[in-house]
Amino acid sequence: MDGALEELDVAMKQLRKAVHGIPYRAGGFKNTHHKLALDMAMLTVLIDSARPRFPRR
Repeated sequence: MDGALEELDVAMKQLRKAVHGIPYRAGGFKNTHHKLALDMAMLTVLIDSARPRFPRR
């Protein structure tokens, strides 16, 4: 679980760096970015909340 959350965090940081400088209002990008960020936040919370259900290795 910890590895998945860390990889997700790294991926979101890479995305933030990759989109730096792109005009947010160009072609509906702001809305798409906003939805993605909310979905990733929800996924992170769900994975973290489910952690006790998975056996430790």
